[in-house]
Amino acid sequence: MSGFSLDLTKLTPGVNSDTAIPPRDIFTALPSKDTKFQYPRDVQSEVWEKWYDARKNQTNIIKMNTGSGKTSVGLIILKSCINEGEGPAVYAVPDNYLVEQVVLEANQLGIPVTQDERSPKFIAGKEILVTNIFKLVNGRSVFGVGDEGPKIPIGAIIIDDAHACLSSIEDQFSINIQKNNSAYDSLFRIFENSLMTQASAKTLEIKSGDRNAYVRVPFWKWQESINEITRILLENKEHDDLSFKWPLIKENLTLSKCVVSASKIEISPHCIPIQMIPSLSNARRKIFMTATLVDESILASHFGITDESLSNPITPKTIGDIGDRMILMPQVINPSLSDVDIKAMCKEISTKHNVVVIVPSEYRAGFWQDVADRVLDKATIYRGVQELRAQHVGLVVLVNRYDGIDLPNTACRLLVIDGLPDVRRLVDKVTQSLLLGSEKTKDEIIQKIEQGMGRGVRSSDDFCGVILLGKALNGAVFLGSSLDKFSPATKAQIQLSQKLVPILPDTTIDSIKGALDYCLLRKPEWASMSKGVLAGLTMEKTQIDQHIINKRLAYDLASRNIMQQAASTLISDSNTADKIYRGYLKEHAAEYVNLYDKAEAQVLLQSASSDNYRVLKPLIGVTYNRLNGAALEQAKECSSYLRSSFKTANQVVVYTNSILESLIFSEGTSNPFEDAIDKVAYLIGFRSQRPENDTGKGPDNLWAMGENHYLVIECKNGATAERISKHDCNQLNGSGAWFRSMYDQTATFDPVMIHHSNFPEYAATLNEGSRIMTIRDLDNFKASIVSFITAICTSDKLHDEIFIRERLISCKLRASDIINTYTRKFR
Repeated sequence: MSGFSLDLTKLTPGVNSDTAIPPRDIFTALPSKDTKFQYPRDVQSEVWEKWYDARKNQTNIIKMNTGSGKTSVGLIILKSCINEGEGPAVYAVPDNYLVEQVVLEANQLGIPVTQDERSPKFIAGKEILVTNIFKLVNGRSVFGVGDEGPKIPIGAIIIDDAHACLSSIEDQFSINIQKNNSAYDSLFRIFENSLMTQASAKTLEIKSGDRNAYVRVPFWKWQESINEITRILLENKEHDDLSFKWPLIKENLTLSKCVVSASKIEISPHCIPIQMIPSLSNARRKIFMTATLVDESILASHFGITDESLSNPITPKTIGDIGDRMILMPQVINPSLSDVDIKAMCKEISTKHNVVVIVPSEYRAGFWQDVADRVLDKATIYRGVQELRAQHVGLVVLVNRYDGIDLPNTACRLLVIDGLPDVRRLVDKVTQSLLLGSEKTKDEIIQKIEQGMGRGVRSSDDFCGVILLGKALNGAVFLGSSLDKFSPATKAQIQLSQKLVPILPDTTIDSIKGALDYCLLRKPEWASMSKGVLAGLTMEKTQIDQHIINKRLAYDLASRNIMQQAASTLISDSNTADKIYRGYLKEHAAEYVNLYDKAEAQVLLQSASSDNYRVLKPLIGVTYNRLNGAALEQAKECSSYLRSSFKTANQVVVYTNSILESLIFSEGTSNPFEDAIDKVAYLIGFRSQRPENDTGKGPDNLWAMGENHYLVIECKNGATAERISKHDCNQLNGSGAWFRSMYDQTATFDPVMIHHSNFPEYAATLNEGSRIMTIRDLDNFKASIVSFITAICTSDKLHDEIFIRERLISCKLRASDIINTYTRKFR
């Protein structure tokens, strides 16, 4: 038998992995796959089947839980596209760390991949290119940019972790002209006068180098100066600020926003003009893969997707395969617990388990510095994550990293989301402040929090405790309709965790740690209950945000010079009950109207400003409406505000804590600080306004104290100089003059500056009677507010005006007390 051989070529071949098109058949036929891939999971088979039926659509969106085998699903879908002749095929991910993971999985499956976009096999549709989204989307993309057309055509592309790819794409389409670039001064000269009409004090702060101030350039000034702006940018296009981005943005400048600060000028288009990467926009099959939690609408503004694929994502039947999480808010369970108490508990847990803390900023990372074993930033994140996956590290802090990172199993057993997520770009800071108080901002915050919470469980048998820390964060999650904004699985887990609270023996930190141990030590009675609330959960019908789609449709029309239709798309869209958002939409519409009818644009802007004081100030000006403080009876006003705004006394406590947390001395926090000062007034029975923010003139805050007496307040919580500057003194004096011009002679006021110092610099003077609230005074004021709110809430006396009046007196919060107790004379 030694010479025995069979000529197998004479047999009719069956299905093989290079000819099959249905994904499940490909998976089954892969000859050299790792033994761990014996059978596909049910969810994988379901998704493959649904995608196969819809594969001829130009766009498909696939939503799967992390850890449910998403990467294999994507690789086999691309293999199917190649087998059907729809190559070249690209698998794009947010960063190089994930490139390595996808390549590893492809090798284990036995699917040929490459990381070299010049590979002949990739171009010929014989292997899949795995790449970082940045390589595809940048001003010098090897795939081709703008008019040069597609250099490398794409047949089928998967963009995995699509939401994590968005921030990289935003960066590529945003220009930052730094102060040391000569273009900065040239542009500032063009904008200066128009910035002064919008916000004179802030513009002067920018000129004096204040790092906290930023002002948006009014769209009419931007549009009329566009040729000059283009010329200045063109002269500087080889500068580091511009060289990589200029080719992407040069044809899209007119429909962009511009924000000026002391350190940079930021320019960013209203929507991402993704057609500047023709290989991507012309791809025959585009497949976006996202986790279950996210709202797909943003794919419209960033990738131009406006068809029905947005509202019909491909999902498995059930979505309860996400792993076990106990999600606790210790400061809602016990509002007197401090951040320091919780930090100490996390440190103790980190001696046995890896604890990962996500903080919004470098500033907040400083709070954890004394207990952190590692603080990971952009440069060290990947090495740090690998270390967590390999061994016990202890307590690790991640700075502003809510997506694109996997921390499976022992890599993270306790995840802490500390504080509200921060936005980085100036243009996002502007939008955030424009929409303060609107439901819209809540949606984005919840999405970011949920993305962060998803880092710690990466498969259905994974488990992780989650702590939401920070009173502002707890307020955002706990109050109002926020809970309904989470995905079904997270909502079920939060509700189960909330049911633990009444059965805790007490609300001490030890009890909270004891509850967490049920999850961390995998106690079977908790594990089965946690699995039970997830069983059979199905995907809710996707709620698409039509406003974002309309914004995209309007942008696409305007970029083809069909301005009237662009404007009417937004005007008809502004019919929403949310007044703040309505004003924002009208302002955006006015920008398109201005391109064909300047007078009409100003009329529309006037209407926008009556809905939302924070939109751009129209050329005809916004009239100031005086605060009426005459009939104010503080205890009555306080009771009526609390009863009309909150359902329970506990909600008042959580809300108060969330407001007071914004009252900190730190750079870059002026807007939340002024907003908090505004809200504090109502908590203790006064009325309040933010004149400078609302009309461009006047003080940061104005409080009506009753009996025709007022506080004129300037907030300098971001000041870093040793002494009070001449500029800050002039500002408070100017706000006093503004008050005298707006109110009649019988009205009286106290000018107050909130500043860390009580000493003026040389030649700086304040008017007679001016007062300073220092850090110590502010801390005492906050403590008194906490005492007052705690007193009326623990005894549930929100309706008892006599009780409230007594507490206002004992906590020294009557109008007469505030100046005497919490401010001091200027030295």
